Amino acid sequence: MRNRITFTLLVLVAAALGPAYGAALKDGVYFAEDKDFAPQGGWKEQVVVTVSGGRIAAVNWNGVSNLGVADKKTVAAAGGYGMKKGSKLGLEWHEQAANVETYLVKTQDTGFSKFKADGTTDAISGASLHVKTFFDLVKQALAAAPVPKGIYRKDGWYFAQQASFDAQTGWKDSVLITVANGTIVDVVWNGTNKDPAKKSKLLQALAGTYGMGKAARLGEWNVQAAAAQAFLLKVQDPAKIAMKPDGTSDAVSGASIHLTMVPLAVEALKAAR
Repeated sequence: MRNRITFTLLVLVAAALGPAYGAALKDGVYFAEDKDFAPQGGWKEQVVVTVSGGRIAAVNWNGVSNLGVADKKTVAAAGGYGMKKGSKLGLEWHEQAANVETYLVKTQDTGFSKFKADGTTDAISGASLHVKTFFDLVKQALAAAPVPKGIYRKDGWYFAQQASFDAQTGWKDSVLITVANGTIVDVVWNGTNKDPAKKSKLLQALAGTYGMGKAARLGEWNVQAAAAQAFLLKVQDPAKIAMKPDGTSDAVSGASIHLTMVPLAVEALKAAR
């Protein structure tokens, strides 16, 4: 009787402490992201966690930006992030992120807490970057419901942008789409300007310097863009969004702007199908 009680208590404790101590997770693909873009750098970090056989089988740590660029790993791999120059390890962001991912899959330690005051750690070899956000997002993802299976064959981050800057406005629009378990879980529609002094279209709109808010009945560009992004998350397939000849759509409530996002999303998601 005593052995049975002891065993039950151990099971309960293991369940409370998490997978690092033997508690099984529910199989599935889980997603979490920061609430907003960071004031410094403009990145919004994301994680995709795959659980198989009750254990973390894979984890992907990445980020999306409010600057109208590709995902963080792609930017870093192309030399556009700049961590390698200032890192004592001589490793770029995507390389250090890979070491953190490997650590979690190996240890299954979702309760990792060996952080320094600045959010870094000395406990993970090959990683001097801020890791607290990563582990916070992993916990957040695993506490949520798994992402339902979607229509796309390949997960990942998919980016597309217009071929050139608009001759009249100077803007070149882009879209960055996050797919997890075949489902679109995040959309960032943005644009960059040929004038390097100008910030991205999203940042200009948020700052009130884009100029649409005064004339548009439905609000500034970022407000209408958010409505379009939300609609794509709902319908999942951009090809299902009926477009008018002028590039607008009556299908998206809250957006009367030209939905360049739609053809760009179609192009970006070709690689996911």
